[in-house]
Amino acid sequence: MNQWDNIYKEHGKFVVNPQEGMADIAEIFKKSDVKKVLDLGCGSGRHLVYLAELGFQVYGIDVAETGMRIANDWLTGKDLHADLRSGSIYETLPYKDNFFDAVISIRVIHHGKIEDIRKAIKEIERVLKPRGLVFVTVRKRIAKKRRLKFVELDSRTYIPAEGEEKGLVHYLFNKELLRKEFRNFRILNLLVDTDNYYCLLGELTFGKE
Repeated sequence: MNQWDNIYKEHGKFVVNPQEGMADIAEIFKKSDVKKVLDLGCGSGRHLVYLAELGFQVYGIDVAETGMRIANDWLTGKDLHADLRSGSIYETLPYKDNFFDAVISIRVIHHGKIEDIRKAIKEIERVLKPRGLVFVTVRKRIAKKRRLKFVELDSRTYIPAEGEEKGLVHYLFNKELLRKEFRNFRILNLLVDTDNYYCLLGELTFGKE
């Protein structure tokens, strides 16, 4: 059992309310004629439920089977549907090229080493349609003295040795690195939310590298 399964076993839905500003993102999706949305690292399903209630065709993938079961039960209880798959976001995704109108990944994609994150971004580019939208949130850098005990892998990558995210890799972005790694996207908005996460909204350009 992985650490994410342990988290969902202990905390259940873990987080219930949608990401800050998600109503604005959903409105942008509607104006852009988005229909199919992939939630990359969907966890226990808070955004699957939110977007399904708004009429989007939602798809979710996550490595935590416990979280996926919670998501499925939550959707079923509301008479909603989502296409759920079990799998790692850092491996080849089980979807066709140019399949989605939008991909979201909330507080997830930074839980990997940079080489794994780059694989995930390439897969996002592959499964998105040209001019498809991406909305991701990633942890902003935290001063070392404010972190729980941790093991440092390099200057931007560490693993907490305690707390609810014990054992999970964390990669710390800044705005310049986000722009670099998402260089095949036209950045429509990039800000920091009240929980100290970068929030990036981008549109995939035609010139995929």
